[in-house]
Amino acid sequence: MAASERTGVVLTFGLANALFALPVAPVVEILDAQPVAPLPNAPAHLLGLIDRRGVSVPVVDLRLLMGMPPRADDPDTRIVVLRPDAEEASHIVGLRLDRVFEVTELDHAESAPLPEAGLLGWDEAMVSGIGRRNGAFISVLRLMGLFESRLKQGETPVMSAT
Repeated sequence: MAASERTGVVLTFGLANALFALPVAPVVEILDAQPVAPLPNAPAHLLGLIDRRGVSVPVVDLRLLMGMPPRADDPDTRIVVLRPDAEEASHIVGLRLDRVFEVTELDHAESAPLPEAGLLGWDEAMVSGIGRRNGAFISVLRLMGLFESRLKQGETPVMSAT
């Protein structure tokens, strides 16, 4: 990760008490929570499929993917439909989130890595940087980092509960 990265426009959202952001470019649509058809023998974070205008969309629970405890849907729960890889335009995935806040720019429109990550033993593969919005820290996620090799191998990272 670069020393400082221009973040641009992001979608901000929450999981538990933590604030996160994703670049807005891969966002296709934001949906209300809806029933998900489970898939047999799927990893815990892969909830199943939803139908989006005749297209099957796999839904990943970001809480579970990040090692947080599960949570039942409530009126704020959203599914953000994304194209995680611009080169594979036909691939879409839904991320189940506790709540979505806004499309915005971070303060100073940039984020930076945590310089102490190596010292603290933190694998920041999922994070492109740490930014701020209205004074609060926001972890800017690296979308493809969410789906890289260790997750494909069935390992789930652990995030401390807040």
